[in-house]
Amino acid sequence: MRLSPYGSKSPSQRSRRLGGRTSFFREIIKFEEPQLSCAICEERKEKRFCPAVHGKICPQCCGEQREVTLDCPSDCPYLLQSRQQALERSTAHSHNHNDGAGAAEREAGFSDIEFPEVEIAEQFLYEREELILGLSFALAKSARASRSFGDRLLDGRSLTDRDLIAALSSLAKSYQTLANSSLIYEPPTTNIAHQNVAREVETMVREFREAEEKHLGYNRLRDSDVLKALVFLLRLGLSRTSGRPKSRAFVDFLFAQFPEKQSVIAGPEEAGNRIVIP
Repeated sequence: MRLSPYGSKSPSQRSRRLGGRTSFFREIIKFEEPQLSCAICEERKEKRFCPAVHGKICPQCCGEQREVTLDCPSDCPYLLQSRQQALERSTAHSHNHNDGAGAAEREAGFSDIEFPEVEIAEQFLYEREELILGLSFALAKSARASRSFGDRLLDGRSLTDRDLIAALSSLAKSYQTLANSSLIYEPPTTNIAHQNVAREVETMVREFREAEEKHLGYNRLRDSDVLKALVFLLRLGLSRTSGRPKSRAFVDFLFAQFPEKQSVIAGPEEAGNRIVIP
């Protein structure tokens, strides 16, 4: 008679015995598996890779610390997704509320920055689109310089939305004083970011006036025009930024409008495609 390798036990008994062993081995494997936790909070389970910390973090820390304590790279898919969602919410809000209410809500996150009350007619945007384009390029140039050419800020970081918005506010205040009283007013600042932005903007304004003089025979650019263009860009920045301390949404928007290898000179037909009314 041939003996079974399992002895004389019945099939049902053997099945129960093997099942018990399988459960036992599963518990051992489960116990020995490393419990991977979030690289930030070290409490919740990690679920997504964060290039800012070069490790995996949980969705909650990603949402809470994004552009707050984390220097998120511009190509992070979770950052891009959050920006798209914020833009959609902002668009929906502007359709359901007046512009003033939306602007006031965005400005609340920049309580330490002044926002001049200047009326900008739509006609002005068409008449001075080349000026707005030129000033936008100046902003992109100053931001790119801080990132690409080692011209870093005093604390070693690159330019953020807050730096650009604060610099624009300071410049707008100067031009508002100049337009109203013809007095040159330059608020004293030791902020290297503001100085760099102001230098690029003033260079662009000077070159714009020189170009008008050359092609028209006279200079028709008024200080009030520069003021309106700066305020327009200030509002554009507010509509683009997330308002978080390390946000670079506005900076990246400017980079997208002016690719690094693109010519500085752009015709009016191109300007209309790049300037987006906030």
